[in-house]
Amino acid sequence: MVRLLVSTGEVSGDLQGSLLIRALHAEAKRRQLPLDVVALGGERMRQAGAELLADTTRLGAIGLWEALPMVLPTLTLQRQLRRWLQVNPPDGVVLIDYMGANINLGLRLKRLYPSVPISYYIAPQEWAFRLGDGGTTRLIGFSDRILAIFPQEASFYASRGAKVTWVGHPLIDTVGHLPTRQEARHNLGLSQESPVLLMLPASRPQELRYLLPPMAAGVALLQQQRPELEVLLPAGLPGFEPTLEQAMAEAGARARVVPAEDADRLKPELCAAADAALTKSGTANLELALRGVPQVTGYRVSRPTAFVARHLLRFNVPHISPINLLLQERLVPELLQDDFTAEGVAAAVDDLLTAGSPARARQLEGYGRLRKSLGEEGVTGRAAAAILDQVAGSG
Repeated sequence: MVRLLVSTGEVSGDLQGSLLIRALHAEAKRRQLPLDVVALGGERMRQAGAELLADTTRLGAIGLWEALPMVLPTLTLQRQLRRWLQVNPPDGVVLIDYMGANINLGLRLKRLYPSVPISYYIAPQEWAFRLGDGGTTRLIGFSDRILAIFPQEASFYASRGAKVTWVGHPLIDTVGHLPTRQEARHNLGLSQESPVLLMLPASRPQELRYLLPPMAAGVALLQQQRPELEVLLPAGLPGFEPTLEQAMAEAGARARVVPAEDADRLKPELCAAADAALTKSGTANLELALRGVPQVTGYRVSRPTAFVARHLLRFNVPHISPINLLLQERLVPELLQDDFTAEGVAAAVDDLLTAGSPARARQLEGYGRLRKSLGEEGVTGRAAAAILDQVAGSG
């Protein structure tokens, strides 16, 4: 029996981990290899066939101030994991995104079990987000192979001496066929004529506090200008629904909140029905692009975090949307910190809701160029094969 430890955090990591775990089980079955997967992740990974050691989907935070509530739960989890590892040494390790926690875990595992192969899948985007004059790239020291999802990521780590395999972006495997706009709106009970906005404000608790208010206020302004505008608002995590409903009501905006338990299943219909999207920066930006939904993206952190990042850590990045980073141009409008206002949201989204507008046409043309840079289908299968090759090679 081969035991793999898969570690990730947050909602996006849980999703990508679940897709990889399914591919690992399929590849192991093809090789007639008994496989046991244990994981730090979430419910999606458990449903995909992993034994869940701890749920980490709510432990993620961006920013120094925002991370403080996560310190004690994270330390508790680390102690539990150390005890587990002493009794259950893995045959291989897969780290997925979740930079701070996974880098610490990788360094510890390489000291404890130097012969156990460690694969880093969906590595931190150091090729795009750098601090000061450089960056740590500490994962090169403990990763036996980096499974890169972006060409730029592969080049960045390979040029620094890492063993890298570019597998492509896993979203390529999941987008699939979309229903038509008419079918999606019929299934969702939406008007065929009204403009529809898809709103994706939060997959972390902190984002409800910092991102939801300007988004809700912007939507309220839009609905004053466009009374017929319908808004779809899927919850990023179970339990977010009351906060979303309250924030929209307090802003004077109308929206249909989609429960988190239904959001994944309805994602194709939600995207197909939408004329545009208002979203935080992250993986959702790429998913919307691959599904052809014009978008406005934004992000905001606390003022102390913003000050430290800008003035002490010298955090500098040309774009926050992965779409803009990959294309190296400002294709998608970005609203950051003080520019993330109700008026800014309303103006940027209104432009995209106008049929035939140059802004819509330009984004859709750019999406076509983006798709060509993300690789071919079969991403998770290639990643799973590379991981099991590492394990077999170490035996």
